[in-house]
Formats: sequence, structure tokens, C-alpha cells
Amino acid sequence: MGLKTLLLVPLLTVLEGGLADGHHPGRSMPGSPYNISQDDSGLQQVVLDAAYRYNNQSNDAFLFRASAIHRAQRQIVKGVRYIVDFDISRTVCRKRDNSNLSNCDFQPVGRLHQTFQCHIELWTIPWLNETVTQVFLCKP
Repeated sequence: MGLKTLLLVPLLTVLEGGLADGHHPGRSMPGSPYNISQDDSGLQQVVLDAAYRYNNQSNDAFLFRASAIHRAQRQIVKGVRYIVDFDISRTVCRKRDNSNLSNCDFQPVGRLHQTFQCHIELWTIPWLNETVTQVFLCKP
């Protein structure tokens, strides 16, 4: 066996094993979810919309807003799908005051302080102006 053959055999093994199963080292496959920055404008809108939705469904007297984002992914599939794990915490703003969420501070640690862990999967189809919430769960 020549030197070229010795170098080629491991390369072919990697290519056959890695590419045949659809795995590309260092890259995700087209259509699979991938991590995005917490500063992403689309993500920020998804989290804000989730907070408004939570507030509309909650019987709490105070507004809640996102306090932390733990995982954020985007998937391009006939639109854009967001998969996000985040915390939502009670603010000092009361619902009846119609406050702007971005101006609401969080409740200080004490008896009114409350945080929930949330998971949302949201699919947007911009050209149809359509948004579908596939999953939205929050737990203490």
C-alpha cells in the first residue's frame, strides 16, 4: 500500500460515516434547528409576544416579562420556526395600569417575587402574515 492509499482510506472512512448519515462536522444540516443570538430581533419579538400572551391568559394582578433566555433556536422550514426556553418573572406593574412592559422593573426578592420557566415553539410564515404557536408551556 502506498502513502496516498494510506492517507485516503481514513479520509474515505470519515466521509462515508459522517456524510452518509447526514452529519456534517461543524455545521448543521439544512432545515435543522440552529442556535441564535439572544440579541436576534426575531427572537426578541417572539419572547415579547409570549409575555403578552402569558399576561392575557394569567389571572395575576401584575404583568410578567421575560427575565432570562436559556436556549434559542431557529429553524427554516416553509417559514421560520423558533424554539425558545426562557424565564418569565412578575414585575411591579399592575395589569390595570396598562403599563409598557419594557418600563416595568421586576419584583424584588420577597413574597411577590415569582418566576416561571417557559418553553415556546412558534412558527411564522411571513409571506402569508401567519404565525402559529405550536407549544407554549410555563411551569414554576
